[in-house]
Order: sequence, then structure tokens, then C-alpha cells
Amino acid sequence: MKNKRITILLLLSSFIFVSCSEDTPQFTTLPDNATILAFGDSLTAGKGANRNASYPAILQQLSHTKVINAGISGEVSANGLKRLPALLKKHQPDLVIICHGGNDILRHYNLSRTKINIIKMIELAKSYNAQVLLVAVPKPNLLLSPADLYFEVARKTNTILNADTLSAVLRDRNLKSDTYHPNKSGYALIAKRIFAQLSNLGAFYKAEES
Repeated sequence: MKNKRITILLLLSSFIFVSCSEDTPQFTTLPDNATILAFGDSLTAGKGANRNASYPAILQQLSHTKVINAGISGEVSANGLKRLPALLKKHQPDLVIICHGGNDILRHYNLSRTKINIIKMIELAKSYNAQVLLVAVPKPNLLLSPADLYFEVARKTNTILNADTLSAVLRDRNLKSDTYHPNKSGYALIAKRIFAQLSNLGAFYKAEES
């Protein structure tokens, strides 16, 4: 009887998942020889830990897929936009993870311009037939909620958004190296959550156990 109840619960859970995911955008499964370009600033470069502990490095281990760390500390979105075309041409990535704009926010730049820059980054990546995951950066307030511009960009470009990972990590003092950057454990969690999202939305055949 107990086994029967468990089976019913599993079936119900599967039905609920399928029902809820019908309208959720999906990724096309990446080929075995895929290249992922992780593009951004210090949060991508891995400031607060060494580069081998950055989220792109851990994502490469989890996914068994080549992940290029194209993060530059201190970069603002206007400079990132100028840098991206050469990287796309060189690496021809199958997937681009964009995590940019944090320095614009910290420096109180005009975020309308930041939004345009990130939209152009996404359009560039898609022009190279790359799929895109956009990672939201939090606003520097008590709640550390994701900045609104990332939701607006995701809607406008029909791009899948990872909204809460950075906010969740940076709210936890045990996962931070300083006010704005994760530590080794924080970057590992970012990689695991990004990998889980990519896997759940079809980029990989299945998520690995963490």
C-alpha cells in the first residue's frame, strides 16, 4: 500500500511539473562538443576566489562541457559590448551566459543605457546562433533583489533568465568574500544552480547529482 501511494505521488509530481513547464522556454540540447562562453565582469572572473574556483570553472566540471571564462573585473557594460564580438567570432559558442551590468549599477550609471547594452549583447550572441542565459545581478540594497532591468531585458529579447541565484548567494555572509563578491563556496553554488537550470530546461541530457 505504501509503495502504491509513493507511485501515485510520483505520477502526480510528474504531471504537475509537465503542466507547469508547458509555457516555460526551453534550451535545445547542446552537442557533445559544445562550447559555453561565460561572459561578464568580476562575478564571472571569480574575484574573491582563484580563477579555478570561479563559477565557469565549476560549471565545466559539472557539465563535462568546455566553458570559457570571459570575465573581466571592473568592466562596465559599454566596454563589455565592445569586447563581445571578437569573443563570439573566435570561440563560436553554442551557449552564452551573460552576467553583466553590476558595475554600472554600483557606479550609478544610466541604467537605460545599461539595458540597451545588454540587449545588444544578447542580439549579438543570437546572431552567432548561440543560445543565451541571462543572469540577473542584484541591486545593492538590504534585500539584494534582482535589478528590474534584467526582467525587462529577458522579456524584450525572449531570453531565459536566471533571476535569483546571485541574490541568494550574496544574501548569505557565509558565501561571500566581501560585500559584492562570492567566495569559493558561493561560486560553487552559483555553478550548481546554473547547471541545474540549464539541465532542467533541456540544455543537457540530465542534471548530475551534486
